[in-house]
Amino acid sequence: MNLETKWLEDFVALANTRSFSASARQRHVTQPAFSRRIRSLEQAVGVTLVDRSTTPVDLTPEGQLFLVTARSMVEQLNESLGHLRGLSIANEALDIVAAHSLALSFYPQWISRLQKGLGELPTRLVAMNVGDAIHVLREGNCDLMLAYYDPYASMQLDAEVFPSFSIGQVKMLPVCLPDDRARPRFPLEGNEPVPYLSYTQGAFLGRSVRMLLKNDPLRMRLRTVYETAMAEGLKGMVLQGMGMAWIPDFCIREELKDGRLVRAGDESLDVPLEIRLYRCSLVHKPGVEKLWRQMMKLPRDFLQA
Repeated sequence: MNLETKWLEDFVALANTRSFSASARQRHVTQPAFSRRIRSLEQAVGVTLVDRSTTPVDLTPEGQLFLVTARSMVEQLNESLGHLRGLSIANEALDIVAAHSLALSFYPQWISRLQKGLGELPTRLVAMNVGDAIHVLREGNCDLMLAYYDPYASMQLDAEVFPSFSIGQVKMLPVCLPDDRARPRFPLEGNEPVPYLSYTQGAFLGRSVRMLLKNDPLRMRLRTVYETAMAEGLKGMVLQGMGMAWIPDFCIREELKDGRLVRAGDESLDVPLEIRLYRCSLVHKPGVEKLWRQMMKLPRDFLQA
């Protein structure tokens, strides 16, 4: 097989833009020349990588699989050249994607604790919903993913291709504002309807709450008055006294401590969650490999937030 590096770079550019003309401009060649180079790559690997029948163009299943390898090879080559030119890979920031609530309330405390064991660790963090984060990891467009793990979730990751570390055991708690006697304003006990602040249908945390309520008569008394995909959005509405919601405990520690929020139900209504850090084993980036090896040697309490 005779592959040229520029073909791999062309393919990565096309995967990003989904346009032959835009990719050609980005790669500073004419569109016919760019198209010929993509066809040369397909001939070299022996499969069709690009579905040209759609607009914008899409990758074939073989193209999706090859994209991870192409990105990894291009990154490895660039990093090796950087070493030869005296650049320091050790100081290169790692790209991390994380669920919104984890990015806002969990990540700062966790990364601070991790750096006590590893030293300075440059990172770039992007918050997004869990489904999008999984897609970005599968596409090879990030180094690490910080996400909730749910054994009942529909989207699972192959443990061999996407190894992970467990870095937190947390819970979602049913909470609301207190009344003037510090009792829950919207208690889940009793028979009265409860104004319910809910996660949207596709939200990852919402699936966990629905599993809890699936066979519980309580769900019949929950009157949905607001929906959002983000835990922080529900927290804001709870603090406005609009109803009760299930919110991860690390998002509301201070509010529970100072009494601004109280439990709306007992511990039997808590939803356990596990937080994991994922990587793609098909992408061999030196900075990620080094971090993974270092984390494996750390005591467990340095990994847990």
